[in-house]
Formats: sequence, structure tokens, C-alpha cells
Amino acid sequence: MKHGNPPSARTHIRPAYRWHRFTVVTAVLVLMMILLFIVSLSVGETFLDPLELTQTLFGSTTPYNQLMLNLRAPRILAALLAGCALGGAGAILQAIIRNPLASPDLLGISGGSSAAIVGLLLLFPNVSVHWHPPAALLGALVAAILIYGLAWRKGLSPTRLVLVGIAIGAMAAALTTFLLVASAPEVQSRAYVWLVGSVYGSDWPDVAAGLPWVLGFGLASWLFAQHIHILQFSDDVSAALGARLTPYRVIGFALCVGLTGGALALGGAIGFVGLLAPHIARMLVGTEFGKWFVTSALLGGIIVMVADTVGRTAFSPLDVPVGIFTSAVGAPFFIFLLLRGKRIEGRSGEHAAR
Repeated sequence: MKHGNPPSARTHIRPAYRWHRFTVVTAVLVLMMILLFIVSLSVGETFLDPLELTQTLFGSTTPYNQLMLNLRAPRILAALLAGCALGGAGAILQAIIRNPLASPDLLGISGGSSAAIVGLLLLFPNVSVHWHPPAALLGALVAAILIYGLAWRKGLSPTRLVLVGIAIGAMAAALTTFLLVASAPEVQSRAYVWLVGSVYGSDWPDVAAGLPWVLGFGLASWLFAQHIHILQFSDDVSAALGARLTPYRVIGFALCVGLTGGALALGGAIGFVGLLAPHIARMLVGTEFGKWFVTSALLGGIIVMVADTVGRTAFSPLDVPVGIFTSAVGAPFFIFLLLRGKRIEGRSGEHAAR
């Protein structure tokens, strides 16, 4: 009589393996982030060698204190925080509506923030940067409420949510364009830099204004990860596991809105990070949401930091906005996902016909 491996062996080995893999991936990503931060501080129109960098970082008075500590460092931190928030928000959205094509910018949430920020700049041109995160959050919240309300039909269909989100995004874009046309030239130039997705000119007050929002909603999302994880299953399975579907989705949606608002207040309308980072993270650590969320956030930060560093240095003296690079990579990736989805559907149809 043959005996296979006892079920308990797999039960104990696989979780241990997953945690080991997650730990390794996290350590590698954090190391990459630190190295990238150091490289970003060093490169630019003025290059700082390791000795000059070390002296400036550890308090010595050098000719580069102003350049590094007041110009480059806050800009790099703004890029890091915005990317982490967008990566985390994308993972939440893909989990709660079970659609790998979902991201805050594609579903209109970012569009609501954009319209709110441009409206704020139009009405109050000299407003403090500390009002940018609340305005972005309010715009994202209004867009999310409209999306959720219009998509609700005796329950929430993920497909309907995506379609309504795309429509709301188009309406928000039209409103943003109208507000720009009605704005003074100086407001238009500020709004343009913000709308293309850029951390150009970010300073310590900008970082201080966005940091609490990103950290607060990020921590809340991680604490709520177990409930979001359950939402990845079908509604029947989720309900059988004890999930309260509507409250959980509403909370998940609110967390996504908060992270998106914080990200857009810091870096403007940076596109496709919320699509790219969750997909890469899923390949690295799977879809257990706590691990997926952390990995996606780290990857989002790395993506935006890389894009900003390249945009700041590769085309000097031009300072190319982050959003141009993320869109240049993200748009073809989105098309690839669409084509792959159609190919999979076609194969499924052929098998069903047989």
C-alpha cells in the first residue's frame, strides 16, 4: 500500500516558503530603494562623488548642502512617497474589484483629484501646499462616490465598476480642461506641470504635507489586508468565509482613494504606476494581499524614483516629467494585457466549443 506525503507537510512547508520568499523580495527591494536614493542624490547637472555625498549627509558644511539637502532630497522623497502610494492603491483596487486592468488613473479616481487640484489653483492661486492633499482627497472621494453609486445595481459588479470608472474619468478630464481654459496663464503653467505628473520643484513643505496622508492610509491598508484578501475570491466564496462584502469593498475603496489623493498631491497625475507595480508584485510574491500590498508599494516607489532620476539627468538641461516615462512604459503594457486577455478568452471559447 502506497502512502503519499501527509497533508500536514505541505500545510507547514508552503507558508514557510512563501514567507521566506517575501522576506527575500522585500529585503532586495528595500536595498534597491536605498541604493537608488543615494544614486539620485549624486547625479544631476552637478555630480557628487561618494566623499562629497558622505560629508554632506553627515553634517559637514560643504558647497553642496543647499543642492543636496534642499533641492534633491525632498524631490526624491516626494517621488518615493507618491510611487509607494500609487503602487499600494493599485493593488487594493485590483483586489477589491478582481480586475487586473484596474488602476486609480484608469478608473477615474485620479481624474477627480486632478480636477479638484486645478479648481483649487484657479480659485486660490496662492494657497498653501498643505491644502493640496485635502483637495486631492476630496476630488478622488467625489469621483469614487459617483463611480460606486452609478455602478451599484443590487450589488456591485466589477465589470460595471470599470466601465463606469472610465466614463467618470473622461468627464473629470473634460472638467479639468474647462478649468484650465478659464484659468490665468500663471495658473495654467503650474497646473500643466502638475497634470503631466512631475515632482519638479518639490520641497520639504510638500513632503511634510503629503507624508501623513501616505503613511496613515498605507498603515490602515496593511492592517485591513486580511479583509481585502478575502474579496479576491468570488462573492459566494467571500460570503462563505464570513466577509461582509459591501462594507469591506467600501472601506477598501476609501483606502484606495486616500492613497491616490496623497500621491497626486505629492507628484501630480503620474499614470500607470498603479497598473505596473501590482502586476510585477503579483509575479514576485503572489496574491496574498498583505505581501502583495507591501511589495507593490515598494515597487511603485522604485518605478517613480527611477523615472524621475532619468527625467532629471538623461535629457539635461531639460527636466522631463515623471508621468511621460511611466506612460511610455505603462500604455504598451496595458495594451499587452488587453491582447493577452482576449487571447485567453479565445482559447477558452475554443475549448468550450470542443
